[in-house]
Formats: sequence, C-alpha cells, structure tokens
Amino acid sequence: MISPSASIVRKVYENFAKGDIPLVIEAFAPSITWHVPGQSPIAGDYRDRDEIVGFFKHTLALCGGIFAIEVHHVLSEENVVVALVTVKAERNGRSAGFEEVHVWRVSDGKLTAFREFQGDEQTEDRFWS
Repeated sequence: MISPSASIVRKVYENFAKGDIPLVIEAFAPSITWHVPGQSPIAGDYRDRDEIVGFFKHTLALCGGIFAIEVHHVLSEENVVVALVTVKAERNGRSAGFEEVHVWRVSDGKLTAFREFQGDEQTEDRFWS
C-alpha cells in the first residue's frame, strides 16, 4: 500500500510532467524550503512558493523548456519521502540525464521541504552553467 505522503509526491511528479505547475504549487506548504546543491545558475536555497516558481521558470528558460523527470522509485516512512529519479534536459544542443535523489518532507498533507542530491554535481554544474 502506498503511503499518503508518497501519493502526494507521486502526484506532484505527475502534475509536473503534464506541465500543470499550479497543481504542483498547490501541494506545497506556503513556507516550503527547496535546496539545489552546486555552483550552477540554478543552485541555491529557495524559501517559498514564489521563489520556487521563479526557480522553475529559470530552469526551463535555461533549457528551452526541454526538461523532464523520470521517476524510478518512491520510498516513504512517516513524513519523509525519497524519490530516485533521472532528470533529463537539453541545453545548447546537448542532451543530458542526471541520476538524482530527491528527499521530501510532508506535514499535514503539504510538502514542506525538498532537498536534491545529485549523483555527479560537477557534471550538472557544467551542464547548467
């Protein structure tokens, strides 16, 4: 049986894949925190829904809108959900796929924190820079 927290996270990825960003944002708590590691133009800490929407727009602008997340596994225990994913994007004529681990925190049915762990941070930094 899929936990309620895992269901929320799966639905967010599904809505993102459909391009339904308003539904994605609706799943976020107003004070959600978001962390992307590294030194690239998209790396950093984002602290609420508006900053995260800005992050999404900046990321999509850098890759001309060619961006997808392939979800392999979603694991959960209590209020923590871990997604094993491949992020796929194109930039400046180059295609790339990055293995990542996404860690989500859930409280009262809303996503309160996101933290990305990259399999190869230096390669991702070079791709986005």
